[in-house]
Amino acid sequence: MDESDDVHVATFGNRIDELFDVAETATATVDAQGRITQWSKQARQLLAYPPAEVLGRAAADLLAEDIPDTVRLSSAALEVWSGQAVVRHRDGRHLRVELLAQPSPADDGKITWIISAVLAGRQKRQMRKNHEQQDKKDGDWPLLDWAFDQSPLYLAVYDVDLRIRRLNAAACRQLGIDQGEERGLQLTELLPGGPALDAVVEQLRKVAQTGEPVRYRVFAPTLINLYGEALAISISPLKDPDGLIRGVYSAAFDISEQHRAQQRLALLNEASSRIGSTLNVIRTARELVEVVVPGLADWASVDLLESVRQGYEPVAGPFSGTVTLCRAAHQSIIEGRPEVVVELGQADVYPDYSPPARVLVTGRPALYQISDPVMARWVAADAVRTAKAREYGFHSMLFVPLRARGATLGVATLARHRHPEAFEHDDLILADELAARAAVAIDNARRYTHERATALTLQRSLLPRRLPAQTAVDVASRYLPASSEVGVGGDWYDVIPLSGTRVALVVGDVAGHGLHAAATMGRLRTAVRTLADVDFFPEELLTRLDDVVIRLAAEESPASTGMSGDTGDGLVSTCLYAVYDPVSCRCSLARAGHALPAIVTPDGTVDFLDLPAGPPLGVGGLPFEAADFDLPAGSLLVFYTDGLVEGHDRDIDAGQSALRRVLADSAGSLESICDTILAAMLPDRPSNDVALLVARTRALDPGQVASWDLPAEPAVVADARAQASRQLASWGLDEATFITELIVSELLTNAIRHARAPLQLRLILDDSLICEVSDASSTAPHLRRARVLDEGGRGLLLVAQLTRRWGTRHTRHGKTIWAEQPLPTG
Repeated sequence: MDESDDVHVATFGNRIDELFDVAETATATVDAQGRITQWSKQARQLLAYPPAEVLGRAAADLLAEDIPDTVRLSSAALEVWSGQAVVRHRDGRHLRVELLAQPSPADDGKITWIISAVLAGRQKRQMRKNHEQQDKKDGDWPLLDWAFDQSPLYLAVYDVDLRIRRLNAAACRQLGIDQGEERGLQLTELLPGGPALDAVVEQLRKVAQTGEPVRYRVFAPTLINLYGEALAISISPLKDPDGLIRGVYSAAFDISEQHRAQQRLALLNEASSRIGSTLNVIRTARELVEVVVPGLADWASVDLLESVRQGYEPVAGPFSGTVTLCRAAHQSIIEGRPEVVVELGQADVYPDYSPPARVLVTGRPALYQISDPVMARWVAADAVRTAKAREYGFHSMLFVPLRARGATLGVATLARHRHPEAFEHDDLILADELAARAAVAIDNARRYTHERATALTLQRSLLPRRLPAQTAVDVASRYLPASSEVGVGGDWYDVIPLSGTRVALVVGDVAGHGLHAAATMGRLRTAVRTLADVDFFPEELLTRLDDVVIRLAAEESPASTGMSGDTGDGLVSTCLYAVYDPVSCRCSLARAGHALPAIVTPDGTVDFLDLPAGPPLGVGGLPFEAADFDLPAGSLLVFYTDGLVEGHDRDIDAGQSALRRVLADSAGSLESICDTILAAMLPDRPSNDVALLVARTRALDPGQVASWDLPAEPAVVADARAQASRQLASWGLDEATFITELIVSELLTNAIRHARAPLQLRLILDDSLICEVSDASSTAPHLRRARVLDEGGRGLLLVAQLTRRWGTRHTRHGKTIWAEQPLPTG
């Protein structure tokens, strides 16, 4: 029965005045069948039963002992009666009370009993005595009572069975109940169940059992009855003077603001560690939306200017008119992202009045509700956007410009549709901070993408676009740049035709990454081609190349450039240089700190050539040595940079063992062998550049080479011309006889006059006709312009005019002068 239905005992007559204190009297009405029909507020305070649990229930159920027979007789006689009875409290305790029952006839003749009850005199006197003793003891009991009720904390007192004995006013307001209604109830009867409530009850039970206080935090909207709220709860045992646990006391404090601040700080910390983990524009945009969903928004998207997405310079602004943006990333709290209006990679046009265009113009973030006129106009202009907004219930949106280093990159959009609360100003500040961090990371990725593309373009332009035609070897090559996080390096390869149908095979690796490494690689490749044209031995070429690297490092050092930073000091590179002669089937190799090349013989045997270990280029002071190997035709030479065999998960020995296994099973064309090697040896995202050069040796047919050992006598010149003529006739090259005789005569005459024996004449038939004269002298002839009255000096000038090219190369025991002329047409 509610307060308006309370029965005032003053109407019961003088008998009531004698026995009862009206302020403390609990009243109820019972019908003729003994069922309770009304229940006062004081009755609930006395026995802790709410009206819903007693109305319609038999009054005898509340008795702990049977009433005397005299009471039953008075009841049957419809007489007023009074006396003591023992009743049952809701928590199970037995209370002795003074009862007064008075019949009250109704208009329809039915009898209703009005029952009044107060605590029996002894219990009442004991309670009052306890209060008086307490008042005498501390003299400020009312102050403590007021402090409990007026505290802003949510205070609660429970008995050992965890039934609520008292809640303060703040806790009752939070729960939406009147004070006194909670007494005798369990916490689970006041709040909706769930894991959070179960955890709190378990903590209360733990304290009641162990007597050890605990501190606990709750982040459960259903527990606190407010969305997004958080509580800090302190739970302590209540003990009597003998140390026995008589109850549990809890104090809860609203820490919602602190919790929200911690969430924002945690989101910023998460953004610092997650956004910008890679130097990839799209990946960085994806990291931003993955951080804010679901931490701040239910939906997020990042739209970038097309120039930014491709790595070019952003527009400095200001913007005007319509803006075209490209979707770089989006994320939703709903699996599958069904809210999507613009697909990834798709461009969308935003009119000048739309929120994304506005924030690009102003450069400031903006908060909109879906009902705002600007938002409503923009959404209504697109049927798909209108349908999605209506279907998923978008209600609050943030638009944040992505700006870095004074340039605008794009717009980030955050929206809520599942989250019932709209964005606040603090959310706008947080989103702006997150977008600022992401914008710097996106701009860094854009700059790196641009630099990487430039370096890659430079490097590919400096590498051979197509390998030159030559007879000595069949070749195939690959260059694979490192993953975008590492950058373009300085790996390179080259195939250089040499005189006498020989060929030089080169692989190198400049330390470092980026434009500087690519540019240095180009300079070294040019230097190698220049030195190879002089026909140096491999070890001598590396010695001279080492001088070039040291000189480049000195030119780029801070002392020589006047720069404070270190741009080139300590330049280091590795290199492997090999020369193969298809006439002798002999290969001479030298290396400067480079990995050993692999060889696969025609019978399938795989091995690594044992070359002397030279220092890397740029170290200086140490010699280089070459090694010579006889290679049967059909042998497979595999040159590579260390990125093929070394990595974070293996050393070079393990890598070479893996390469050995791959080569043992490789077959087919050189192109397929290259693909097989890369597929088997490298991950999807290699951590270093890789240059690979595979060559299969060939041998010239003996019928394509003719040689004669000659004495160093002038008379032998005519005989040599005749032998050369007969050889040309056997090759069907009669049209080349005149020029060849002239070249043989001139080269032999110079050798006889200026060099020393032994002499050798050799003709090689390839895609050109090569004439070589070898002698034991190391002095090389040089071309000079003869004056009018000079009797000599015109021979080499004449040879240069009649041939495609000519030159001198040094051998281990002298030199060889050679001249190459094109074959006659047809």
